[in-house]
Amino acid sequence: YHFISGYTAKVAGTEEGVLEPEATFSACFGAPFLVWHPSVYAEMLAAKLDKYGATAYLVNTGWVGGGYGVGDRCSLKYTRQLIDAIHDGTLAELPESEWEEMPIFGLKMPKNAIKDVPKEILRPEEAWVQAGQSKEAFEKQAKHLANLFQKNFVDFADKCSSSVKAAGPKM
Repeated sequence: YHFISGYTAKVAGTEEGVLEPEATFSACFGAPFLVWHPSVYAEMLAAKLDKYGATAYLVNTGWVGGGYGVGDRCSLKYTRQLIDAIHDGTLAELPESEWEEMPIFGLKMPKNAIKDVPKEILRPEEAWVQAGQSKEAFEKQAKHLANLFQKNFVDFADKCSSSVKAAGPKM
């Protein structure tokens, strides 16, 4: 679902006319280059993950602790630590009991810090609260984002399996 959705952001300085980050979607993170329906690429990715016993992770390289103007860009230091934790097996070795499902999106988040990455960076709502934002503000933004995902996915749902559709946000 998330691979097909290709959630990203237009960022000032890289997109003409963009003054602040703006949510956008690019199927399979490369829509202009796709020849087939995104579900075909998602099935190929799933087959490779299954064949090689690999795990896929979503790593936030965007904003933490609030939206643009309130939160901060995720530190490159933390991004590198998370990528290291993927490469060296730290994340894969975490027992199921060390993960918790994120409300609305259903993604699994570590319950504790990973390497030098504070747990708040890994847990969006906690990052917002630590930065002085309210839980309600976070929930409002999460629901808004979930709505964007759902609207975007309408274009792809007809050719996706029920398991892919079920992996989307739930409100």
